[in-house]
Amino acid sequence: MSTLSRDDFRFFHHLRVRWSEVDPQNIVFNGHYLTYADVAITEYYRELGIKYPTDLSRDGSDFFVRKSTLEYNAPAYFDDALEIGIRTARFGNSSMSFFMGIWRNNELLTSGEVIYVRANTTERISQPLPDWLKEKITAYEKCPPQH
Repeated sequence: MSTLSRDDFRFFHHLRVRWSEVDPQNIVFNGHYLTYADVAITEYYRELGIKYPTDLSRDGSDFFVRKSTLEYNAPAYFDDALEIGIRTARFGNSSMSFFMGIWRNNELLTSGEVIYVRANTTERISQPLPDWLKEKITAYEKCPPQH
């Protein structure tokens, strides 16, 4: 995943590292990178005109994290201006995979993948991805998601 290029991404969310996110070494605590991914994915949906959770849960289903993977190349520090690239990389029958890259200037600090599964909210039984969602994402992305 460390071979990610900024050119692979159309969407970027910008944020500045806050004091509460760093540890005593003045670097971002590792768990905050998943929060950064979550915030950026929410903003990605907003960019696409998708209201979360309303649009994605209107039929009694929702998305649940199935797997998340992060690779750390270099630390982010307090007050760094970060750019978080998010793109939908793959569609499964009921799952979607997001690739993430976090850059400071042109240096890739962290890369990762977050996989969500769509499931019924009561029984947690997987549900197929809606066609409208796949079509909207495919039309938006620079690199079309794999199927």
